Amino acid sequence: MRVAILGAGAWGTAVAVHAAARHQVMLWTRDPAHAVAMREARRNARYLPEARLPDAVEPVHELGAALRWVRDGAEGGLVVLATSVAGLRPTARALAGLAGAGADARTPVIWLCKGLERDSGLLPHQVVTAEAPGLACGVLSGPSFAQEVAAGLPVALTVASDDERVCRVSVEALHHSAARIYRSDDVVGVEIGGALKNVMAIAAGICDGLSLGQNARAALITRGLAEIGRFGIALGAQPETFHGLTGLGDLVLTCTGDLSRNRRVGLGLAAGKPLAQVVGELGHVAEGVACAHVVHRRAGELGVDVPIVSAVHAVLEGELDAREAVLSLLSRGPKREN
Repeated sequence: MRVAILGAGAWGTAVAVHAAARHQVMLWTRDPAHAVAMREARRNARYLPEARLPDAVEPVHELGAALRWVRDGAEGGLVVLATSVAGLRPTARALAGLAGAGADARTPVIWLCKGLERDSGLLPHQVVTAEAPGLACGVLSGPSFAQEVAAGLPVALTVASDDERVCRVSVEALHHSAARIYRSDDVVGVEIGGALKNVMAIAAGICDGLSLGQNARAALITRGLAEIGRFGIALGAQPETFHGLTGLGDLVLTCTGDLSRNRRVGLGLAAGKPLAQVVGELGHVAEGVACAHVVHRRAGELGVDVPIVSAVHAVLEGELDAREAVLSLLSRGPKREN
């Protein structure tokens, strides 16, 4: 199979390395110099320097050529959108605009980003549908750090789509070596779980940064899962999705793993650093920062109670410092868990 990965950040590169164990891969970056550097060094020094690019991975910067290459493969192909949420709309728009230059609505397309679009409040599948209607598409998500996937360590992910062929092709492309790919038809639930766990990870970083203890972290993760479920169900998600890989699994990993960028944001905020400094020191996108604002706004519109999200939002906006946000959560009145 031919696999075109659009976006050469850490996660896109890791998926390229994994897919290349079985398939030919084109890894697209919009920066020609970046493509040249990756071809010459056989690694992505900018975003994932520790992983060597296999010979089956070809870095490119011409989007139309990558799409034609996928379309013309005798064994079929898969297009993977590995941009951030902010980059999803322009990339989907480019796909639609290149319909005559090689994009094919029959070629399955999946995306990896986790979040909601900041201005519109839309989920990724809504963004893609608006910009490129008619695509056979879905989302790949689950508990995963790029460094571990690129290193060939075990990982379990979920691909969700209302098109069974998208799930089947995605499994054929990526279910091999140490990666297990499960299938789902709950696109909304999978996207909500992937988005909100990043906000909860910021809260977990604050909790750990303030040395509040493991009891507090366990309570935060548990109540965070309930919060994610309430918000997701209000948008039409299936409740059981939040007890799976893209709900509980991703939440636990991102709230506890040292490689979690969103958790590191919380640690920085707990240390009293300004948000701009924390984000600047990461060198990567932390989707939970933008997502907290969107979910806080959408939850208000939906009438859904999201106290942890609201506390994180207040810290990010400078309305409360980290310790004040924790106190605001602890001062909430008692209520029934169920």
